[in-house]
Amino acid sequence: MEHSTRHTVIFMTVLCVVFSVLVSGVAVALHDRQVENERLDRIRNVLGVSGLKEPDEDLSDEELNQRFTGGLEARVVDLASGQYVEGIDALGYDQQKAAKNPETGRAAPDNAAKVRRLPNHAVVYLIKDGSEVTGVVLPIEGYGLWSTLYGFLALESDLRTVKGITYYRHGETPGLGGEVDNPRWKARWVGRLAFDEKWEALLGVKKGIAGTPEADPYQVDGLSGATITSNGVTNMIRFWLGRNGFGPYLASARTQGELG
Repeated sequence: MEHSTRHTVIFMTVLCVVFSVLVSGVAVALHDRQVENERLDRIRNVLGVSGLKEPDEDLSDEELNQRFTGGLEARVVDLASGQYVEGIDALGYDQQKAAKNPETGRAAPDNAAKVRRLPNHAVVYLIKDGSEVTGVVLPIEGYGLWSTLYGFLALESDLRTVKGITYYRHGETPGLGGEVDNPRWKARWVGRLAFDEKWEALLGVKKGIAGTPEADPYQVDGLSGATITSNGVTNMIRFWLGRNGFGPYLASARTQGELG
């Protein structure tokens, strides 16, 4: 009996070691592909929110890269100063990872969006038509009801008019807060205004139905049955357009009269 138990323990130990090695090997082998898939997914979302890709358009990896190269330019920005930072690979930069690192990020001040940490640097995407910059895409994030929502907000070159909005990762309730994915709701943002004439961030989601962009320029329809998620969207947009987010960058661009 003792002999049989010993053999069973040895067999199970060897089996665990073998499977651990196999799993680790597969994880290492797939790491580069996972990183590349994340990069392509980011490109896909930035193209969509900037209007350079139709919602139902299915592009190959090569086509995604070509369209991105032809119409967008990724730049790294210092959030505190609002100035561009050179020497950092913008497409390879992990903003969320940087925020968690004490050397490359910092604690965020108390805020309604429940953003806990901020990266020292963030990536923006300039929308280009040849050499002319026609808009900018800003990454945004903040807490909804159940999760942190990660997305992009695109502004026209006047830095006030909304070109588009999209969310690429969240854990909100399907059919309620999950309606942030609904193309019809996202289309309601186009043409709204992010700031008033004094450059105060007023863009947000109202409770109920908003009017046209001309009649109700700063508000978008609320998500039915998802008040907390709607408030979360408002809070995160105003946070990232404010002084602790991209406010200094946008102010610098307005002063200089250009984004590029």
